[in-house]
Amino acid sequence: MLDRLISQTAGSAKGISASAILTLCILCGFAPAAPAQKTAKSDRRVLVTVKPEYSELLKHAQIGGLVRLKITVAPDGKVTNVEVAGGNPILAESAASAVTKWKFVPAPAQTVEDISISFSPH
Repeated sequence: MLDRLISQTAGSAKGISASAILTLCILCGFAPAAPAQKTAKSDRRVLVTVKPEYSELLKHAQIGGLVRLKITVAPDGKVTNVEVAGGNPILAESAASAVTKWKFVPAPAQTVEDISISFSPH
């Protein structure tokens, strides 16, 4: 009888350990990765903008939406990197291509800007 009680206790302890490990793995899997180097975030003013191409075919097909971009701007105001943070991939490509041609106000350091571009078929 004591042997059965010990084996049941050991079995439930293994179950608790497995579920705790699984929970920990899930939580760790969704944790954001820390960037290797932080860059300053700001709201730098845009001097020159270029509108993204939005084909009549996409407008006619009612394909639109918001594209979110994270861009890196050099101290001289030139866009050096564009990362798509969300949105339709077809529209994101057009938005990223246009934003690389933007020019920002010069600043003492490189900055990271969050940009949203809306494509409306109406």
